[in-house]
Amino acid sequence: MMKRIAALSILAVLILFAVWQALWPKEPPVGLEKGNTAPEFTLPQLDGGSVQLSDYKGKKVILNFWATWCPPCKKEIPELKEISAEYDKDVVILAVNYTVSEANESSVKKFVEDQKMQFPVLMDPEADVLTQYKVFSYPTTYFLDEKGVIQKVQRSMVDYKTLKNFVQS
Repeated sequence: MMKRIAALSILAVLILFAVWQALWPKEPPVGLEKGNTAPEFTLPQLDGGSVQLSDYKGKKVILNFWATWCPPCKKEIPELKEISAEYDKDVVILAVNYTVSEANESSVKKFVEDQKMQFPVLMDPEADVLTQYKVFSYPTTYFLDEKGVIQKVQRSMVDYKTLKNFVQS
């Protein structure tokens, strides 16, 4: 009789645990795949100060990794600027520069001025964030929802339609 009570007790505990696991709200794991929470980082801005990714919780974030020497990166800038201007209340574009590949910070500043980039340009002087986000080709863009969860990763140039679809989703 005692063995039966013990077995039923263990079974009840396992059932309760399974129900709790199924119903308890879960935070997405931190990672780099769609559905993961994007890894946190802090980077200096080109124009001074620093930015943490979590500063933008509550807004959609387009996290664009780029370099001045990258032709597709340069080609997508007008579309990023257009989305930034049209949807500045709904989305923020964070342009993370592959700083270790640049001649110097002045060349990045000149490029940003020449391109009239109005969104935050972040410098990654040690390539820590690029490594963390496994950026191996340029441009690479991560699309994050208002909770910082990755909705899409694109390892090629983005176009206006893709950007607009994300902002309006």
